[in-house]
Amino acid sequence: MPVAEFPDPRSANRDGIVAVGGDLHPRSLLLAYRQGIFPWPVEGFPLLWFCPAERGVLEFRELHLPRSLLRARRLTVLRFSIDAAFAEVIRACAATPRPGQDGTWITPQIITAYIRLHRMGITHSAEAWRGERLVGGVYGVEVEGAFAAESMFYHEPDASKLALLHLVDHLRARGLDWLDIQVLTPHMARLGAKTISRDQFLEKLRRTRARGLRLF
Repeated sequence: MPVAEFPDPRSANRDGIVAVGGDLHPRSLLLAYRQGIFPWPVEGFPLLWFCPAERGVLEFRELHLPRSLLRARRLTVLRFSIDAAFAEVIRACAATPRPGQDGTWITPQIITAYIRLHRMGITHSAEAWRGERLVGGVYGVEVEGAFAAESMFYHEPDASKLALLHLVDHLRARGLDWLDIQVLTPHMARLGAKTISRDQFLEKLRRTRARGLRLF
């Protein structure tokens, strides 16, 4: 059965955990993302739902492109797409080793659930291709005109970053001006991402949802 209700995300404990248990039913996931909550499976525990005290966001007006990335974007022969290979992108993200992590939170159950959401038009991907070979990508969740980027992968230098820039261009053209990146990483910080407080994030999310943007 889908989760009927989540606690107020402001009630999260000091680790950012809002709720424990439940399932990955589409209604559960939609209810969570509308409130700024996301699942993060941890081996040995029931399903955990998070809303961290500090939230990573990328404001498009603060996007910083290092000189090397600008050059790579100018000279690239890769081609880019939206929603051309969602299942392949999420599986590649799951298979990508992460420094300091054993395994991945993108479990087979997460993959199945998010592919189901993709078929419903809720999860989306941006892809980078060399010819017919997928070499980079990013995927995330769109709920009521807000977008949460979940994970990226690359098989060639800069492929994931260029796919992300393609996604940003797509979203910006449709009126969105920021991305929820959930947890700030050094890679995203170098692109200009930052953290804001939970309260600031939840208000930002509320205002964005109220705009009624159509992103895809």
